[in-house]
Amino acid sequence: MTDGTSELQAAPPSPEPVVAPIGVSLRTAVCGFLMGAADIVPGVSGGTVALILGIYERLVTAISRCDATFLKLLSQRQLRQAANHIDLKFVVPLGLGIATGIGGLASLMNYLLNNQMSLTFAAFSGMILASSLLVAKRIPRWRMEHVGVLIAGILIALRIVTLEALRNPPDTLGYMFVCGMIGITAMILPGISGAFILLLLGQYHDITDRIKGLVHGEISVEVIVSLGVFAAGCLTGLLGFSRVLRWLLLKYHDATMAVLCGFMLGSLYKLWPFQADTTKDVVKFKHKVFEHFVPREFSIDVVLAIVLCLAGIGVVLLLDMVAVNGQQESA
Repeated sequence: MTDGTSELQAAPPSPEPVVAPIGVSLRTAVCGFLMGAADIVPGVSGGTVALILGIYERLVTAISRCDATFLKLLSQRQLRQAANHIDLKFVVPLGLGIATGIGGLASLMNYLLNNQMSLTFAAFSGMILASSLLVAKRIPRWRMEHVGVLIAGILIALRIVTLEALRNPPDTLGYMFVCGMIGITAMILPGISGAFILLLLGQYHDITDRIKGLVHGEISVEVIVSLGVFAAGCLTGLLGFSRVLRWLLLKYHDATMAVLCGFMLGSLYKLWPFQADTTKDVVKFKHKVFEHFVPREFSIDVVLAIVLCLAGIGVVLLLDMVAVNGQQESA
């Protein structure tokens, strides 16, 4: 006959719960909401918000665990082990929060682009400028080769944003898939805005318009299919290209950061606040053609644009300051 202590020692450990306590899940969902709200704004990185909230490393780890081990566990129907492997109790509430944040702000961003494009672009420009400076700060010591790839990145971005194809992007599901694949990769990087990438690719307005319609109950086969294809592109980019990007950052960190900084600076041409609509008869925003101009007088609109640009710079720098302080306190 054995005593109770021996029985307790011999008992196998209880499996890790798949579902987190409600309070923990709620906090994770709130973090996801803040990330989603940031991701929908061109110029603010959801990755930066994740850093501020202290969940960035856990997020990257969860993404990296969508690997062969996870697929093997699924094929063997070891669902609990598979869920714990990818930290499902963290991923699910975070994902729901992100979706809620994106859906909540999609209507506002869509409205601002349609009705206040000049002032909206001014604020976005400030955010992108500040974000590019933060990316540049990630290079501890600048060398001539870094300056070279920075300039190359600027020139390549300028060429891309002035391409005729991006002035009138295709209405194909394949293009939407590619946009999702590229955009999601930027969204998980601190300092890089995925929404800005979608804006450059000419899909930002369409995506926010479809999300806005979905939130307001305007459901159609076209909306569901297009958003489904976009989501599939996001998943592909998350599991595939994000690994390549992490490899580049591991092996060629400084050069990769210099190129990304150049891309952001060169892309600012797309966000020049003063653009005249030369196609007023065109309804769809992404098919409109805008012509850049320089204001001839110092009007109230110019002053507002400058103020909003500076405000955009301040918001991003403040977020970065909070993130840095949070990392130092947790170290």
